[in-house]
Amino acid sequence: MSPRQRDVVRFRVLQAIEQNPKASQRELAKALGVSLGSVNFCLKALVDKGLVKIENFVKSDHKKGYAYYLTPSGLIEKSDITAQFLKHKVAEYELLKQEIKELQSQVHR
Repeated sequence: MSPRQRDVVRFRVLQAIEQNPKASQRELAKALGVSLGSVNFCLKALVDKGLVKIENFVKSDHKKGYAYYLTPSGLIEKSDITAQFLKHKVAEYELLKQEIKELQSQVHR
């Protein structure tokens, strides 16, 4: 996985756990379209950096689950990553607009 892909996974994991803290790692992986190992690796790194906090909760009588919460530092990091992600997406959009314009020009010739 490239550094860019890791950043995208980190961004999406932060987004997903903010929206659904009680989602399992398997549910996160499925929702994000990445491997369970990628989510596990990402969450461990986020916890080690102090950006995510894990709490146990009981899902049923037989299983324990975890809830993932963004720490104040995690919220700041998510905001920073969101700004970077938006910057990249705007740049991609501008390139795509230019490519479309050039293709339209070729079609009209």
